[in-house]
Amino acid sequence: MCNRAVCLLSSVVESFGVATVGLSLNREVSQKVGAPRTLYLRYPYGAPLGEPGNDSQQRAILNDMFEALYSVEEPGTIIDLPYRWRRDSF
Repeated sequence: MCNRAVCLLSSVVESFGVATVGLSLNREVSQKVGAPRTLYLRYPYGAPLGEPGNDSQQRAILNDMFEALYSVEEPGTIIDLPYRWRRDSF
């Protein structure tokens, strides 16, 4: 999850040439800190990858994270993922 400390750490890691993607449940914090790449979800705290046991939902989010590694070119980009909590299928 991309809280303030994790967002700052990802910026340091990126300065050494390693790409990172943060998963945020709080868009405002991610905007203030300016993490290199962030995916924002409207999910409850404690469940950044989705509902427990919902493999397809979790895979969809992980796939979006890997896609962001290749598609996001501008630092500080935040992508709002379309998923909603308790959605039946992805």
